[in-house]
Amino acid sequence: MIACLFSGGKDSTLALHKVHEQGKDVGLLITMISENEFSYMFHKPNINLSSMQAEALQIRQVIYKTKGEKEKELDDIEKSLKENNVTELVTGAVASVYQKDRIEKICERLSIKAISPIWHIDPIAELSELSENYNVIVTQIAAEGFDKSFLGARIDSELIEKLKKINEKYKINMLFEGGEAESFVLDAPLFKKKIEVLKSHIDWSGSVGRYVIDEAKLTDK
Repeated sequence: MIACLFSGGKDSTLALHKVHEQGKDVGLLITMISENEFSYMFHKPNINLSSMQAEALQIRQVIYKTKGEKEKELDDIEKSLKENNVTELVTGAVASVYQKDRIEKICERLSIKAISPIWHIDPIAELSELSENYNVIVTQIAAEGFDKSFLGARIDSELIEKLKKINEKYKINMLFEGGEAESFVLDAPLFKKKIEVLKSHIDWSGSVGRYVIDEAKLTDK
């Protein structure tokens, strides 16, 4: 069974597409829902809507809950892989050695092939591909240089230029691997339907801003 560790964000979705282009058939999406808003391993914003993305992809999804405690959350990943007889695991690792190394160690222990198709991808290359072929919005900001205008904004050429300027000034990771921001995919090439946001609101907690999707539906493309 080829599975994808799927959060509904841009990186796991792009990784899924990359292995599809290589002729691999991903038969399962594994989604971890963390109780910890700032998990070291797992994406959180709007994760509850990943089931809608799975439906759009027409790929079976299994959901596991985790407390999101540092290092202990790795046991929950291992459990999910064992219970679903995973033989190959796709992840959207881009630059985080912390995440990639830990997942690969679990896979090695379980004799699972770890696949990281966008590891060390050029940030501009990924962002440009997303802007041209996907509909991805920013759902969380947590770094200097970001303001309210980013929340709910689509990753397009205009946003990429903004990110370039912020990167020049603050040296952020443009793909948000340092926790600068989070994303959510509304449409992608493999989606059979697209997600339409019907109702949303912006929530601020300290220096962290979130675009919360309250209501959405699947519509024809």
